[in-house]
Amino acid sequence: MQTLPQARPLAGILWMVVTGLMFVAVTAIVKYVGQDIPAAEAAFLRYILGLVFLLPMIGPILAARLTSRQLCLFGLRGVVHTFAVILWFFAMARIPLAEVTAMNYLSPIYVSLGAALFLGEKLPPRRMVAVVVALIGALVILRPGVKAVELGHIAMLGTAIFFAIGYLIAKQLSGEVSPAVVVGMLSITVTIGLAPFAFAVWVTPTLPQLGWLFLVACFATAGHYAMTLAFAAAPLTVTQPVTFLQLVWAVLLGVTVFGEVLDGWVVLGGMIIMTSVSFITWREAVARRAIMPAAPATKV
Repeated sequence: MQTLPQARPLAGILWMVVTGLMFVAVTAIVKYVGQDIPAAEAAFLRYILGLVFLLPMIGPILAARLTSRQLCLFGLRGVVHTFAVILWFFAMARIPLAEVTAMNYLSPIYVSLGAALFLGEKLPPRRMVAVVVALIGALVILRPGVKAVELGHIAMLGTAIFFAIGYLIAKQLSGEVSPAVVVGMLSITVTIGLAPFAFAVWVTPTLPQLGWLFLVACFATAGHYAMTLAFAAAPLTVTQPVTFLQLVWAVLLGVTVFGEVLDGWVVLGGMIIMTSVSFITWREAVARRAIMPAAPATKV
């Protein structure tokens, strides 16, 4: 069995740290801009401004000669991802950064459940226990009956579910077309899907707001690229736990920039969920199967 060079795990960890910083920058900008622009419009502008990064993918998409079935699957993924992104932008403007980040870790758990229910994947007892533990982590964050569960929290639950559905569809397509086609078609379909929702609530954005949303597209693209480099450098069992640092950055940013109150329960709940996700990832690596997304799916 081929082993990674000694320095590669360190490189993978460093690239995953960069990934976390990029995605936290995305959430921070969205939270800042989302207070003035409706969620659907902000999401649409982020995607349409990011279409410049789609240019290198046009060739592979045209060369793929997609079938009617594949186009339908890409369309379905675009629909569910559209709702996921709208809900995510909505939640960002209403609940603390730390809570958004922690609850987003639930997407891999939903993927595991969805793969068992709809794709015939096995759900052994140990993984089922890990799923239950992750859901307990979500309850620790929400603490229903102890604190108010806001619309932003409900939106984040929906976000994680829709992202998980999108990932399961992408899993079906990833064995048929190249990654460039999968990513490119997602950008196209989501931009189209967001358009009617954006125009229904349209507020004319200022030039600075457009600049901020273009930065969102830049940081998101950089995050995806850094994450790809991390996966190429080290196995998931090395890079997966590092994604918990996103919660650390989100907590620090929320407290120092947005004046949010540090909630230890949110951090504890995020740690419980992340531990569960890391355990499932490790078990999949042992079994030499990978049905889980490699990182939380806040891939906007």
